[in-house]
Amino acid sequence: MNLWCYPALLLWTLTGIVFFPVVFGLCLVCLRMPADRVMRLFVWIYGRGWVVLTAPFVRFRRENIGLIEAGKPCVFVVNHLSFFDTYCMALLPSYDVTFAVRSWPFKMFWYSGFMRLARYLDVEGSTWEETLSDCKSTFARGGTVLFFPEGHRSRDGELQRFYAGAFKVAVASGVPLVPLCIEGTERLLPPGRTWFHPCTIRLRALEPIPTHAYSKVDGHMLLRKQVKEQMARTLATMRAEDK
Repeated sequence: MNLWCYPALLLWTLTGIVFFPVVFGLCLVCLRMPADRVMRLFVWIYGRGWVVLTAPFVRFRRENIGLIEAGKPCVFVVNHLSFFDTYCMALLPSYDVTFAVRSWPFKMFWYSGFMRLARYLDVEGSTWEETLSDCKSTFARGGTVLFFPEGHRSRDGELQRFYAGAFKVAVASGVPLVPLCIEGTERLLPPGRTWFHPCTIRLRALEPIPTHAYSKVDGHMLLRKQVKEQMARTLATMRAEDK
């Protein structure tokens, strides 16, 4: 698997770098797409390439994805198990997803330029007012925002403490919150490892949660608690089904 995946992924990355200026220019001129949307489309296609190239050794399953309404603004929250989780978001039906992440990816020169062009959100390096304003601008354009509420990869596979940002944004913006549960990436490429392992990866969407009922003071805290409990139950069920 590693003899195939690493050279193939490197070639795919180099191909993307070479053709990016051409694709970017054509989308800007011919399709008249905004630059940030073009970049998010390119990231989505790049992630799909990772899925295709690893498919000989990895089985990907999308579950309840029909619950996600393409083109409808929402906040996604997903558990975090592996570096590969971000690429698995290419399994979502829409490419117009803005990632809200911590500051460290913006410090990686080979990523930072693309991330800024895609208008990804540095939630650690921004104030709450800036983050909320950026999210509302994304929703106004019909886009979605995705958070990893744990803030970092889980080392034991269990859900870690949830930060409140995603839930505050959803409530303050009045958009639905859609929990996503991913399972299997901790076997494919766990934290601290460099070798891939064959596995099955499942991405399950849960019912969108309207946030208007949580508009009272500290309502986002209740939402956070309920979503974490729901995701924990779902992940336990998914793992039991895999046994």
